[in-house]
Amino acid sequence: MVDVKDGEEDGRGGLRLGTVQGRWVLLATALGSGMAMLDGTVVNVALPRIGTDLGASIAALQWTVNAYLLTLAGLILLGGSLGDRFGRRRIFVIGVCWFALASALCALAPGVGVLIAARALQGIGGALLTPGSLAMLQASFHPDDRSGAVGVWSGLGGVSAAVGPFLGGWLVDGPGWRWIFLLNVPLAAVVVAVTTRHVPESRDEQASGHFDVRGAALAALALSCVTYALTEGVRGLSGLVGVAGLALGALFVLAERRSPEPMLPPELFASRLFTSVNLVTLCVYGAFSGIFLLLMVQLQTVAGFTPLTAGLALLPITLLMLAFSGQAGRLGRRVGPRLPLTLGPLVCAAGVLLMLRIDAGASYWTAVLPSVVVLGCGMTLLVAPLTATVLAAVEVRRAGIASGVNNAAARAAGLLTVAALPALAGLSGEAYQIPNEVDSAFHTAMLICAGLLAAGALLAAATIRSDALAPDRPVAAPDCEWYCAPTSPPLDPGHEQA
Repeated sequence: MVDVKDGEEDGRGGLRLGTVQGRWVLLATALGSGMAMLDGTVVNVALPRIGTDLGASIAALQWTVNAYLLTLAGLILLGGSLGDRFGRRRIFVIGVCWFALASALCALAPGVGVLIAARALQGIGGALLTPGSLAMLQASFHPDDRSGAVGVWSGLGGVSAAVGPFLGGWLVDGPGWRWIFLLNVPLAAVVVAVTTRHVPESRDEQASGHFDVRGAALAALALSCVTYALTEGVRGLSGLVGVAGLALGALFVLAERRSPEPMLPPELFASRLFTSVNLVTLCVYGAFSGIFLLLMVQLQTVAGFTPLTAGLALLPITLLMLAFSGQAGRLGRRVGPRLPLTLGPLVCAAGVLLMLRIDAGASYWTAVLPSVVVLGCGMTLLVAPLTATVLAAVEVRRAGIASGVNNAAARAAGLLTVAALPALAGLSGEAYQIPNEVDSAFHTAMLICAGLLAAGALLAAATIRSDALAPDRPVAAPDCEWYCAPTSPPLDPGHEQA
């Protein structure tokens, strides 16, 4: 098997897009990342049925989502570093196998406690495989074909995002929710077979071998404690745990400042634009996570949709992003980032307010479709310019880590929103099974999410100038123009971890 070292003229970037091996590499990376993307979309559809079957409380369902997000957000930067040092193909394969084994454990879970633990293990696998999929493309393809390869990859990812809710709903309605996890096992077997046979190994020979394990551990512990406090309610023991989480967060910042090779380089935030865009990311992706979590519960528990029809209800969002994200990226390059990063969240907020019309017996065509179409238009306007602005806010050499930080920030925002939103909306215990309780909480939650989106728009309008970019980095077109995952912006294909 070919072993590619970064910088070798005769090795790195040798594959052409139209060759047989090039197609195999695309298949392996698209299937691997698609597996993780599918899992992120189908679990929300299955949550009401999981709760009923396992007798779970709303807090347990929150942890079913957040256990995965917690380990993924805390370790995704470290996962990229491991791939650069020990081989991207090797870490990718380990991640795929890890993800598959954890998925099997999810499917076999006898109770919600085991399911939550297995979801945390899934997140570790996702942190290993997600950065590796794009990094392998970057290292394997010829420079002339690299952008095209990433474009094909992101288009296939869009197909995964479109298929996910439909597939999840069909499985939950049919053989049962456990099959949304079991499906990962044969898919992972195909990914491993194709990867080991057809994908060349690559690594960064300049990587020092130093890993910021202390930083990763502090970040994961801080997020865990704060998430626990928000989920359980900030009072008594959980309040003390939350304070401990804030203290661990402060220690993480100090550790990163003193580390010779930090996981989160503090100097990135010397760029006002980079800081501003990440604050906008926290607001908008936090809102998106809350919307997609509770909308699935509202549609099934209150409006009477089946899991299949609830999943299909979101299809217009994916189709809009697939069709028009490229045009939105070109608009951002013409007018600068301020307009799309301000207008996009406001359009999303309008879509969320339209969701207040979704109640018992709501019609898909008159209540659900208008709201998801408006939300999809706002997301389409927002995502590609946001990604391009993150990359443009720093020097070219730091684009990979900047993209990774932005991706992790979005996932952390989703983690905290999923933890806090049900309690803020007044949903606790097993009230998610009671239509009147869900309806009241949903309306409150959508107002909160609309407020988060409006806050993101105000931040963009107040802090982002269209000409405030790094001197060597104009607003560029992200290669992932059709990236349609609602949980996070795409990683940069040239992902170079610190």
